[in-house]
Amino acid sequence: MEGQDAPARKVMVIVDPTRESAVALQYALSHAVLEKDTLILFHVENSNVWKNPFGSFFRKHTTQSAGSGGTASSSSLEASGGIMEFLEAMKHACEIAHPKLKILVRKADMVDGKDKASIILAQTIAQKIDLLVIGQRRSLSNAILGHKRGSLRGLDTAEYLIENSKCTSVAVQKKGQNAGYLLNTKTQKNFWLLA
Repeated sequence: MEGQDAPARKVMVIVDPTRESAVALQYALSHAVLEKDTLILFHVENSNVWKNPFGSFFRKHTTQSAGSGGTASSSSLEASGGIMEFLEAMKHACEIAHPKLKILVRKADMVDGKDKASIILAQTIAQKIDLLVIGQRRSLSNAILGHKRGSLRGLDTAEYLIENSKCTSVAVQKKGQNAGYLLNTKTQKNFWLLA
């Protein structure tokens, strides 16, 4: 099997109840993690943001991506009282896709004066992360104009992390239902990976 001799890594996926986060986790499970890696699901809690239950998008894609790791049904992601909290749903999806993978869930609260990107950056250093995966939503202006090299003003969280992380950072976007992923790293921009 490919990657058996590779050393174990720490892979962190930034998670929240959004489509972009689900896509990042889906990419990590299907293309980035190996069995001996440790997968860390990291969530930055923002008490000022309205909390919504994790939607059907992730459940649908989890069922499709479970593939060889066993089949999952949307009911397997439901708790007796309704939909499970999104972090538990994501962890459960990881366990289905990679039963032998070590999975950790970590949370941090937003602190006054610190933005989400700074908190994530500090965690990648503190936990000695080898690979950081984050979902990215591209605005029309960023897609058309891009950003000026050397300037961090106007960068979204994913772009900021790519530019400032000491570890390898990958921003992931899903392109169509079966069209694959659009990846951005420090050295590769708009790299198309077919699913």
